[in-house]
Amino acid sequence: MMRAGARVTLKTIAESLGVSVKTVSRALAGKDSVGEELRARIRAEADRLGYVPNSMARSLVSGAAMTVGMVITHPANPFYASLISAVEERCRANGYSLLLMVTEEDLETEREAAEALLRWGVDGAVATPVQQGAEHWQRLRDSGVPIVLVNRGLEGFDSDFVGVDHERGTYEAVSHLLGTGATSIHLLEEDVPFSSAADRRAGFHRALTEHNIAVQDDTVTLVPPSTDERRALPWDPAAAYRCAQQLVSRLEPGAAVVTGSDYFALGLYRALAEKGIDVPAHVSVIGHGDLPFAAYLQPTLASVRPPADEIGARAAELLLERIQGSTAPPATIYLPPELKIRASAGGDRNEPRGK
Repeated sequence: MMRAGARVTLKTIAESLGVSVKTVSRALAGKDSVGEELRARIRAEADRLGYVPNSMARSLVSGAAMTVGMVITHPANPFYASLISAVEERCRANGYSLLLMVTEEDLETEREAAEALLRWGVDGAVATPVQQGAEHWQRLRDSGVPIVLVNRGLEGFDSDFVGVDHERGTYEAVSHLLGTGATSIHLLEEDVPFSSAADRRAGFHRALTEHNIAVQDDTVTLVPPSTDERRALPWDPAAAYRCAQQLVSRLEPGAAVVTGSDYFALGLYRALAEKGIDVPAHVSVIGHGDLPFAAYLQPTLASVRPPADEIGARAAELLLERIQGSTAPPATIYLPPELKIRASAGGDRNEPRGK
């Protein structure tokens, strides 16, 4: 009789059926050397006993850890939360566990994460880099671990990449505002050295240039990162509010502001309300991220929605192909965001929430 709480092993199943451990192992692995009838009996007994495969033992036999590492910057950011869920879902469907590590935009923490993934022998990695060096990622890849970068690339590191077309998203936001008759456009953006912020600024400049509008020195307002001992949050609404207090004094009726984050739009909304400036009657606003609260603000906030779920799914699929031996040239995939027009940028003030 099996002791209560004891782990069910291949030996447990073998003793229950009066067959060898090797036969049970072959049957559960789907080997042709075991007949269909016996295989069915073994699988049924495994189910009855509650057998769970030992992943560590399986990895020692197969040479695969059946684990994917994921290194991100800010788990509190809803974009990364959706990204994690999409990657985990694809990995789990293919028999892989997900090992999550967080850097909080710290280079040394990122190096430690890459070294840990190397020690643990993961089969592959999905990473959002801090963009301050590629040596540790190169070392991981040289060890045979395929890497897919998401949201941010790495100069000099030729790897699969899946990210948001930030340049296009901001370009379309500015073009929409100009099309609704905005007399001047401002950008409230992160003051960080990341490609995502740089791409949004590029889209802003391209849209104005194509409409023959000069970019003045005070057209772009940069929000400094808010840091404390625990984390660095470049999308802090309090920091955006302080910057917006100075910005709103320069906004004439008919102006519009594009923000690099919906969190920045929160700070901007407060600064505008304190000055009695109506949105959108006097100033239009478009955020970035389309976070859950955007559709519940008053007025509802127009926003650029990044396809986080699709990015995660595509990144996981690329990585699984690499793990399975794909030697195709590295892919670079930019997925277009969706511009969600709501009341703050000319949409219907009476539209249903959540649209």
